[in-house]
Amino acid sequence: MYTPHTDKDREEMLKAIGVSSFEELLRQIPQELRKSKFNLPPALTEPELAAHAAELAAKNSRLLNFAGGGAYEHYIPAAVRALVSRGEFVTAYTPYQAEASQGTLQAIYEYQSTVCALFEMDASNASLYDGATALAEAVNAALRITGKTKVVLPQALNPQYKRTLQTYFAPNRAVSFAEVSCKTGVLDAAALETAAQDAACVVLANPNYFGCLEDADEVSRIAKAAGALLVAVVNPASLGAVRAPGSYNADIAVAEGQPLGLALGYGGPYLGMFACKKEHLRHIPGRICGITKDLDGKRAFVLTLQAREQHIRREKAASNICSNEALCALTATVYCALLGPAGMRELAELNLEAAHSAADKIAALKGFKIKFGKPYFNEFVVECPGDAAQLRDALLQDGILAGIPLGDMDSSLKNCLLVCATETKTPACLDALAAALRKHANA
Repeated sequence: MYTPHTDKDREEMLKAIGVSSFEELLRQIPQELRKSKFNLPPALTEPELAAHAAELAAKNSRLLNFAGGGAYEHYIPAAVRALVSRGEFVTAYTPYQAEASQGTLQAIYEYQSTVCALFEMDASNASLYDGATALAEAVNAALRITGKTKVVLPQALNPQYKRTLQTYFAPNRAVSFAEVSCKTGVLDAAALETAAQDAACVVLANPNYFGCLEDADEVSRIAKAAGALLVAVVNPASLGAVRAPGSYNADIAVAEGQPLGLALGYGGPYLGMFACKKEHLRHIPGRICGITKDLDGKRAFVLTLQAREQHIRREKAASNICSNEALCALTATVYCALLGPAGMRELAELNLEAAHSAADKIAALKGFKIKFGKPYFNEFVVECPGDAAQLRDALLQDGILAGIPLGDMDSSLKNCLLVCATETKTPACLDALAAALRKHANA
């Protein structure tokens, strides 16, 4: 882009585009807005900027983190970052031109194959923005497939996912949401049978937001008996030990892919994973990459299916969602390939071991108990002797983020704390958490 360096250069440029001044270019902006002045500091040299950034970074404190709730602290092998940081990956653009994008298309194809194997489902798209939007797209697909307008949600669904669903479907007043109680930590089967009648889909979170594992077979049976589709929301890191959605006949399965090699990153960018049965292939949002042969009989990758409004008539589009998270999807693919099936199982087992060890230590403290007597994965609900939010804030003084208070989700859970322990937590970390809880609970 040309940048004018002198007043004469600027005058010539303005003359060339047919205006007399820069102000004339801004005439459509209201005058009161043009009077605003930006209070910007003076420019810094590169060394000064680096020093300033280091000074700001020094104000950060690294907490011992026991918070989960949909975003988890996992160990990321150095090879993951090394591979996905290669220039051909970080500079790639949307692969509209297949002959010039074989590497990107192959990476997407490998990602889709990985998701299908992990979820035990027939088809996967090239990825979506995050787990919440993946669920919204799954529900949207279920509404189209069934022609029904009721959606059944568990109480123990991530609250952020619920808000995303409400935002997605707010313009469509015909869509209704029925929430089923999880007072025992899991879905109430009798209440679910009633709610599932005339529903487009039943959403099953497994593990759910409380960390508990549902009776997936029973939920699936109830959904199918009512003529509803089953939409499973899973933690992909759990699938080395927890049954995959395909094994309990889920129609659509979604997940937040962050646990698969993506850093917490202050909330993103993350990865929406979406898979389904073959019969629902045409209702997949976004794009699908396929494999074929070129005119010379050589293997080639192409964008096979793009049922989105950029490519077909809007009224026939499965969704208006346009982008896939290609670099994040590649990260998850590399992570899964490095671990392999045995590594994924070991990861899940380490998470189970850490969480149950943490729960045992906390349950031994006076005034604390584990809220639900259900099997759980890497997080669980602790009932505290007082307000959980106040206790969480007190532990921050010791550099420990003890978990997520659940009072905002349900007032009856005001004294409850959602605690998570992944493979990153050593026995010393768990001892530090237990000691801090004991200290501040008795303060």
